[in-house]
Amino acid sequence: MPVHTSVTSQDSPGKGAGLGLALASALAFGGSGVAAKPLIEAGLDPLHVVWLRVAGAAVVMLPLAVRHRALPRRRPALLAGFGLLAVAGVQACYFAALSRIPVGVALLIEYLAPALVLGWVRFVQRRPVTRAAALGVVLAAGGLACVVEVWSGLGFDALGLLLALGAACCQVGYFVLADQGGDAGQAAPDPLGVIAYGLLVGAAVLTVVARPWHLDWSVLAGSADLNGTAVPAVALLAWIVLVATVIAYVTGVLSVRRLSPQVAGVVACLEAVIATVLAWVLLGEHLSAPQVAGGAIVLAGAFIAQSATPGEDTARPAAADSAERELSARGTAA
Repeated sequence: MPVHTSVTSQDSPGKGAGLGLALASALAFGGSGVAAKPLIEAGLDPLHVVWLRVAGAAVVMLPLAVRHRALPRRRPALLAGFGLLAVAGVQACYFAALSRIPVGVALLIEYLAPALVLGWVRFVQRRPVTRAAALGVVLAAGGLACVVEVWSGLGFDALGLLLALGAACCQVGYFVLADQGGDAGQAAPDPLGVIAYGLLVGAAVLTVVARPWHLDWSVLAGSADLNGTAVPAVALLAWIVLVATVIAYVTGVLSVRRLSPQVAGVVACLEAVIATVLAWVLLGEHLSAPQVAGGAIVLAGAFIAQSATPGEDTARPAAADSAERELSARGTAA
């Protein structure tokens, strides 16, 4: 399923608002790690934090699910895939990675996803990619090598790195499924309904995996350490649910509706920068100079790869071919 570029959305007078929403989404998503890590360090299992996040957001979004109650009958596979990959898979892998590697590193690895999307386009869809896109992939891979300091024998936890890569792969699934839901024109499912049901599916899956009946609820009644400052654990959880999940998803979806998916995806790459800066300021996670440089290279590679994704240019020939076939058919009928 190709990645489409919406010309009308790019020419819309609401483009400025769309950019603002995309930035708000990146800021909201970027703050999830710095709020989650103190809860994990206070004694909550990473999967329990993920379950609390997704289940809490699902409850908040439940009215939208009721409003779009016909959606499961129309697009069951889309909702199941979105819930499994874009919600449960991304969050579980990312939060599990947080317990083993720094927030900035986990998120930088996760944002290899735009480059991995190019692999999907080239090797699965068998569509050509530009040289700029290939350059973006190379840059992202080289930057990742700097982030994990391969010259020092992968000093970071290997399992943590694999979990972060798992989050990146699940995010590729998010891009692919979002594109599948958006290429149906007027028949496309409401994205807010997709998010609501995705959260419900994700919460159901995570309930089986995380087994929340073993959750240590007493942790939420206490406080968590935020770089030397005691913060109520329930306040951190409220931030994760309301801001880093509900607001983040909603503003992200609305930004995509006003921008092309490519532009919104590029702006979303700022999430890694925001999370790294917040982790530096709030958690005291200092990265070395090579890691900072590597992170910048990863973001540059993701930016180039995402912005160079074939969209409008490849869609136009397909549309032209369709028009030619239609004209030919009419000529034959005449």
